[in-house]
Amino acid sequence: MDISVVIPLYNEAESLPELASWIERVMNENNFSYEILFINDGSRDNSMEVIRGLQASNPYIHCVSFSRNYGKSPALDTGFARAKGDVVITMDADLQDSPDEIPELYRMITEDGYDLVSGWKKKRYDPLSKTMPTKLFNATARKVSGIHNLHDFNCGLKAYRRDVVKHIEVYGDMHRYIPYLAKNAGYGKIGEKVVHHQARKYGVSKFGLDRFVNGYLDLASLWFQTKFGIKPMHFFGLLGSLMFLIGFIAVVTVLILKIVAMNSDTFVFYLTKSVYFYLSLTFMVLGVQFFCTGFVGELITRNSSERRNYLIAEEF
Repeated sequence: MDISVVIPLYNEAESLPELASWIERVMNENNFSYEILFINDGSRDNSMEVIRGLQASNPYIHCVSFSRNYGKSPALDTGFARAKGDVVITMDADLQDSPDEIPELYRMITEDGYDLVSGWKKKRYDPLSKTMPTKLFNATARKVSGIHNLHDFNCGLKAYRRDVVKHIEVYGDMHRYIPYLAKNAGYGKIGEKVVHHQARKYGVSKFGLDRFVNGYLDLASLWFQTKFGIKPMHFFGLLGSLMFLIGFIAVVTVLILKIVAMNSDTFVFYLTKSVYFYLSLTFMVLGVQFFCTGFVGELITRNSSERRNYLIAEEF
């Protein structure tokens, strides 16, 4: 199979018929063998009824429906696990991503040899309150990830070699950093394509301004996992050792001052009134705690057994 199109959706019933028809036309015009995987993320509208109707006329449409809303990352991860195409295309269900971009994205993967190609919505139809934080977010992501050629990490329109999606785990809200995840998995040939961004035709955006705050927190988490995920002792152990050393120096200082005071008739030193006494207690306790945290972190596996268990209500 040439292409798997993975489309996460949440309350997008109005746009689905037009989107499915558009994708079908593009695929037929280019003689692609394909499948469309709709991942219904607990929609509360009639999205499932619409998808059933679409499948009745197009057997290449399949659907996984969550029993509740998990988020975009679990939806993509579930779609990736089921994708069978040599090239996997992801796009949003709101018609802001154009299926006409698919042939060129496919060519860049199959002919140019890219592992991943990310869309860049260079001209956006979003309000300034959304575009400005997006630019700041992408600049930070480029700096932290080291992927300097990407301008739009969070663009939903992307293309992947099948091996890429089978070797990354997209959890939490990490869909924003799929290129970073791919790079960490060893897939470093990452390209970009300027894509057409369309104004939203139906419904409203499902994302609020809190996504920018969460995005930075997720980026910090991903950076830490990349640097210390399999060697937490290198971080916590070093920090704990430094704190313990500071505390030990404070203890030595306290002891020296106490000895001097005991052998002097003029110099008086009270332990409980000395700042060094409290520094020694605080830093030595913190040092031991950080060191133990690093040690425990070495013993705990990174993945929990329940991380990727999503309650699926229906699949066809």
